[in-house]
Amino acid sequence: MNTHRWDTSFSTFQWFIFLLANSVALPIVIGNVFHLSIEEVSTLMQRTFFVVGISSFIQGWLGHRYPIADGPAGSWVSVFVILADVAIHQGQSTGETLQILEGGLLISGLLLFILGITGLIHRLLFLFTPLVTGSFLLILAIQLSGVFLEGMMGIQGESARPDYGIAMISLVVFFLVIFLSIKGKGWFKSYAVLIGILFGWLLYTFLGKHSASLSSTNALIKLPEIFVWGVPQLNAGIIITSTLFTFILISNTIAAVTAVNQVVSESEGLQKQTLNRGSWVGGISHFISSLFSTIGVVPLPVSAGFIQLTKQKRLLPFLIASLALSGIAIIPAIVHFLAMLPGPVASAALLASFVQMIGIAFQSILREKLDQRRLTILGITLLIGIGLMFLPPAVYQEMPSLLQYVFSNGLLVGTMIVILLEQLWKE
Repeated sequence: MNTHRWDTSFSTFQWFIFLLANSVALPIVIGNVFHLSIEEVSTLMQRTFFVVGISSFIQGWLGHRYPIADGPAGSWVSVFVILADVAIHQGQSTGETLQILEGGLLISGLLLFILGITGLIHRLLFLFTPLVTGSFLLILAIQLSGVFLEGMMGIQGESARPDYGIAMISLVVFFLVIFLSIKGKGWFKSYAVLIGILFGWLLYTFLGKHSASLSSTNALIKLPEIFVWGVPQLNAGIIITSTLFTFILISNTIAAVTAVNQVVSESEGLQKQTLNRGSWVGGISHFISSLFSTIGVVPLPVSAGFIQLTKQKRLLPFLIASLALSGIAIIPAIVHFLAMLPGPVASAALLASFVQMIGIAFQSILREKLDQRRLTILGITLLIGIGLMFLPPAVYQEMPSLLQYVFSNGLLVGTMIVILLEQLWKE
């Protein structure tokens, strides 16, 4: 009995650290992009912890009912970054842009809720073949690898100068997690990510590398504020973009549920019902994200990589960890401490989980024979989707705002290409 309790406790703590690690990095990225103050980044982080915990719990309890961590969507981050760049180049207010993004979250949330609650998402399932799901996971991993590698090298804001000391610590953490997940035995294998993060944090402190310190407050409890960025706004560009982007969100949910389903080896009989629940709860998560002015929160496909690394398949520790994250979000002193988790260490541990996600992407692609047709579709998708990520921002400046939103997002374009080619080019 005691062994079971200890195992549940450690599993809960490891899920908590994983949820936390997924929630720390991207608010800092958004803060840098929109030139938010340290205090604004701190409160954004608090709201993100709160929303991630609530959303993860609701999904695990009422939604897809898998241990899949919700977190700030890397795909939404790309939209935030693109709109910030458009606003800056056109001399617009970044504050107004954030309000428009709140409106975009509401549009996507409404569509997800309607598709899920009516069961219409079944009508769209035929679009998301194994090739589509695998391509989405592959492009997403490649897109976010750049974000995490920058984090591992200590590159922040407009500074392009890496800190090689931090980079070495990050690499140690990255390879330690990989080594323990492959060669570790028992406890060391199950808690590879937790051990890697704690070891990296200690090494970070021992070598005199200091985490960014956020301003503290004397308040014992502080509830997250709503509509911090202002009242949501809408325009034609964000309505069309959010409508198109809903397909990415559906693909994200399908990819996450399918990937975790493969890892935990559950029956696929309830998959359609599972996706319906995951979709309408995902809509609620987007409403909550807009209400508390955070990045859009979605089920993270990288959870499958984490489960494969740690063998943490039970739902109860995950639900407890989710509630714990929301609970600590209202205690400023704890948020202040946890926000000091070094970003490079968190990025390194997350990148290690993405190694497994790359494998899951290829497993999905190879579920069907790679004949000449599928190889050609995959090649076109990857070349264009990934290629767009490397084009300089100046390429898009002469385009209308709507086209800038669409074509500068390699993940959106790549996913649309693979869906269209799969449907238009029949065997």
